[in-house]
Amino acid sequence: MSSLAMSNTVEQQIVLHQFTPRHSVQARLMLGWSREDLAREADVEVDALQRFESHGDVGDAVRLNVAFRLEAEGLVFFPGFAPGWGMNVRGSLPLSSEHSVLETVE
Repeated sequence: MSSLAMSNTVEQQIVLHQFTPRHSVQARLMLGWSREDLAREADVEVDALQRFESHGDVGDAVRLNVAFRLEAEGLVFFPGFAPGWGMNVRGSLPLSSEHSVLETVE
């Protein structure tokens, strides 16, 4: 993954300390994604994602890929809290949230 965010070592260390296995599971459920969906989207092996979500050992690259992919969907992560909706890399709410707002207006 060659995003600008991943080039920042300080940001990587923050993500590694804030993003937990529980966040990954909760975020997948919020998005309606299976483990296979997230693994594909984050470009990681399904068994590596399963190990991470089961509190097993995985490399930093797996954790970073998963965290940054979920952040790209507009999710934010803070220790001790469930994931929340923030801004995605395009500076707008995730597409699914935009649809629900449009459906309410129409």
